[in-house]
Amino acid sequence: MITIINRTPVRVLVAAVMLAGCGVSQSKPDNKKTEESLPVAVSVFPLEKQIFSASLKMPGELVAFQQVDLYAKVNSFVKKLNVDVGSNVSTGQVLATLEAPELGSQLAGAESRLRSQEAVYLASKANYDRLYQTSLTPGTVSQNDLDLALAKQKSDFAQQEAARAAYREIADNRGYLEIRAPFAGVISSRNVSAGAYVGPSGKGSEMPMFTLQEQKKLRLVLAIPEAYTAYLDSRNEVTFTVKSFVGQDFKAKINRQSGTLDSRLRSQRIEMDVINNDKKLLPGMVAEVSIPLNRADSVFVVPTTAVANGTEKIFVIRVTNGKAEWVDVRKGREANGKTEIFGPLQPGDMLMEKANDEVRNGSAVMPKK
Repeated sequence: MITIINRTPVRVLVAAVMLAGCGVSQSKPDNKKTEESLPVAVSVFPLEKQIFSASLKMPGELVAFQQVDLYAKVNSFVKKLNVDVGSNVSTGQVLATLEAPELGSQLAGAESRLRSQEAVYLASKANYDRLYQTSLTPGTVSQNDLDLALAKQKSDFAQQEAARAAYREIADNRGYLEIRAPFAGVISSRNVSAGAYVGPSGKGSEMPMFTLQEQKKLRLVLAIPEAYTAYLDSRNEVTFTVKSFVGQDFKAKINRQSGTLDSRLRSQRIEMDVINNDKKLLPGMVAEVSIPLNRADSVFVVPTTAVANGTEKIFVIRVTNGKAEWVDVRKGREANGKTEIFGPLQPGDMLMEKANDEVRNGSAVMPKK
């Protein structure tokens, strides 16, 4: 008896195994769109105007109210020095005495020429006066002789005045042999000693004989950036400190403004007068100055965190009807965590306390309760 075995083809078995191993995939719900559609809870505050008070802190320099370098007017030698570094001097005080022997000889020669010209003039004047008296008798003196005598008198008078001017010039130069203080102050430097040869700058003296500074009154000099010049007021009183007197505040008042901007720094120079009768403050000191920057009118003031600094613009985020709206603004002053802003805003607008570019323009937001 012959038994016949029925064999299933191999490819049919493989297909059955693959079908058994493959499960039917079930679709998952897309939560991404659902999450994006949900409003983001944010902290908001109502916008309002305030009187914004701020101050600008920056370094300044104390300089002498007046300072002058004193040179010799004429080429000479130092005969005597009456002051030294640190000396307090008064206006007109003789600081040094110089000597120039040749000036004495020049003055004697000029005086001699002056006396000679005076004698010539007196003679020509007397001659003209006699001719004039004689000419009163008709036919005694011709008009031509009288005119020549008058011209000679005028010429001699001019020569006399020229000699007088030359004498006065040399006499004045002798007066320059005394170096006097043009104002009261302190001698801050001395560069010569007795016997030194001195003269005008570049002609005997490369350095000044003395440097004189007025120190009972100083100038506090600042360079204010362009962005803050609109807030300056001559009535503003500033406070400043110096490293030499820790914890002590000094006061000054804005007295002068340059009225123009430096072409390199784009800043305006301002000066304040500082009374320094006790001379505690010294010229050259660096001061840390606090300048009030106040406006008389009210402005929009927000927390600094409410202003977002994007890559292309500066903006705040206004919440309107559950939507975030980016509003372009310009920043003003900043102080104590507050910022002054300018833009198309209205009092009462609801702004986000912490603005950033992650909250996109037009996205759904919900104020926190």
